[in-house]
Amino acid sequence: MLPDTLANPVDLRAHALAELQKYLAHFPAESAGLKAIAELLADTFADPFSRANMQGHITTSGLVYDAAVDKVLLIHHRTLNRWLQPGGHHEGLDRLDVSAAREVEEETGVNVRLAQSATQNLDAPLIDIDSHAIPANPAKGEGAHVHHDFLYLFRGDASAPLSPQWEEVRGVRWVAREALLSLPSARFERLVSKLRLAL
Repeated sequence: MLPDTLANPVDLRAHALAELQKYLAHFPAESAGLKAIAELLADTFADPFSRANMQGHITTSGLVYDAAVDKVLLIHHRTLNRWLQPGGHHEGLDRLDVSAAREVEEETGVNVRLAQSATQNLDAPLIDIDSHAIPANPAKGEGAHVHHDFLYLFRGDASAPLSPQWEEVRGVRWVAREALLSLPSARFERLVSKLRLAL
């Protein structure tokens, strides 16, 4: 088992590549859409974990699910002004799942644990990888760039108190799993289907 912290950038890149390969073994139809992230991880001259890399960099996020009430946890992103799963920039130290769990807990106050699938269709908690454009943010001195997001499936308790990180989010709430389909996101459509396989 890998340690939580991978201080060596080479180890972290190898870890991300292994996660990508494992993911593509489950979802080979997505390989064309993930070509950019594969190229980024193969480029040994660029740091794929640095948010200063405007060609694109890795982020992590968590889809937190409470099976008892069939709900998922969302945050209202302060900058993008839309409902999303909690997550953020990778800090270049932790395993990707550890980074995702930390981001969830920081933004929502909800303690999470990795979810293991009950089916052979998804036997790892990495449930989605997505590359998407991020608009320029002059307030942060950032130009337009790409986020390559590794999304992990976690279990959480919808009855636990919420403690939003208000400097990052405008709100936190649990929503019915099927309600994700009403949000304007092709990724959420994909996630609802994947959740059905994972449950």
